[in-house]
Amino acid sequence: MTASLAELLHDWHDFYLLVGTASATLVGLMFVACSIGAAVFNEQSRAALAAFITPTVVHFAAALFASLAVTIPTHDWHSLGVLLGAGGLAGTIYCGRLMVQMIIRHRFNIDLVDRLFYALIPLLGYLLALVAAGLLFEQSAMGANLIAAALLVLLFAGIRNAWDMMVWIVLKAPSGAAPPSS
Repeated sequence: MTASLAELLHDWHDFYLLVGTASATLVGLMFVACSIGAAVFNEQSRAALAAFITPTVVHFAAALFASLAVTIPTHDWHSLGVLLGAGGLAGTIYCGRLMVQMIIRHRFNIDLVDRLFYALIPLLGYLLALVAAGLLFEQSAMGANLIAAALLVLLFAGIRNAWDMMVWIVLKAPSGAAPPSS
């Protein structure tokens, strides 16, 4: 066991600062990308907007929330465990809902890779956060490693998904050319 949580997290301070900054920046870029791609989002694609863009923003925001929570200097083992556990539980429930829509109900026609990155891989990140919260309750230094792993999984999935959406928007965006005549 580590003598204090503050000493343990001090070594991770720069990591969480960078992850939090990256997450906040990526949330902002998602808003910019949605504004640019607004011409693509009509009534037919509104469901896709909710199914793909919103989860990506949620995963980036979860990484930001966890980074901010970890950098609060007054946390003890239990208070940080409660915050991370609540975030991990909320994310797990959210990903479960996404899995039902994408995998079980086949609401969208998407391939296996997209199912992995939009639902299953982020679920792994939230489950890692839950395990990290449990380790924090036991005052285990391994909790800090699992928090970092959870955030990296969420960032990795989010970055891949953001790229996937931007490629989709570019392919679906009107070209400005005259439509073909029939």
